[in-house]
Amino acid sequence: MPEARDISEPIDEAELAIEGALRPSSLLEFVGQTKVRGQLELLLRAAQLQSRTPDHILLAGPPGLGKTTLAMIVAHESERPLRLSSGPAIQHAGDLAALLSSLVPGEVLFIDEIHRMARSAEEMLYLAMEDFRIDIMVGKGAGATSIPLELSPFTLVGATTRSGLLPNPLRDRFGFTGHLEFYETAELEQVVERSSAVLGVDLPEKARTEIARRSRGTPRIANRLLRRVRDYWLVHGEGTDASIDHVRSALELYDVDAQGLDRLDRAVVEALVTRFRGGPVGLSTLAVAVGEEAETVESVVEPYLVRIGFLGRTPRGRIAMPAAYEHLGLPVGDNGTLLNDL
Repeated sequence: MPEARDISEPIDEAELAIEGALRPSSLLEFVGQTKVRGQLELLLRAAQLQSRTPDHILLAGPPGLGKTTLAMIVAHESERPLRLSSGPAIQHAGDLAALLSSLVPGEVLFIDEIHRMARSAEEMLYLAMEDFRIDIMVGKGAGATSIPLELSPFTLVGATTRSGLLPNPLRDRFGFTGHLEFYETAELEQVVERSSAVLGVDLPEKARTEIARRSRGTPRIANRLLRRVRDYWLVHGEGTDASIDHVRSALELYDVDAQGLDRLDRAVVEALVTRFRGGPVGLSTLAVAVGEEAETVESVVEPYLVRIGFLGRTPRGRIAMPAAYEHLGLPVGDNGTLLNDL
């Protein structure tokens, strides 16, 4: 086990360096998303050969799959500066105008959660993406005039977890749309192996597999669980090498079970199975039963439960699937909802 650090030493720079090192800096280092990586590599290479800025890029997919990392890689491999922003931070057309007018030629602008931009800013972005120009209104009423402002050529990389909320005119202006998929366990093992080397934790293969299996197909979760395993090992390792026992003990301490379900996931499954006899039950009722907002249950909990076959959606509400009963060690409900509603 590593020696304890003197708490008087500054740690900010070291921690920031570790955070940066956990993110791959090139498409070659990036694990998974093989199809999207190949498409991006072609797009960037073609732009380089033609000495032009790459086309605008839209990255769509669930949280934690690497959209921000890919945006950083686009800037790095294009040898361009990167500017980071987010949709919620752009609530007025003036916010976007100030951001766009300050870009240097060839800069990569990354807007996270781009679907949450204000509508007025979205409409300004249409012209900026197509013609690298925006129109600024000066004055009010009958005396108002429009002044065109030329922009430096730039590449917009937009990220969204809900691409369906993007208006068609904005979606159509992206030259490339990459859809990121959840990771397989083998891919997550590679992520854990690379990250454990950065964090200085020598994990055996079985331990890496255990973390990958409980990471819900998401690299961000895999790295988060690995950090908790590292903390547990540093505190309880007592001079031994990190082992699968440390992994299981750490994840048990943090309420992550063998399927990757956390406290809220299990609360939803248990409420659906035990309180509502397997359903169907409405989303708002289910959310009240577990003490969470309906939006949290719908956007954070449900996607994974549906993907692993624990929960089903029907016109009448949410129902528990046989795998949910099996996970809780209960017999499958006999109220007929499973067969009648599917």
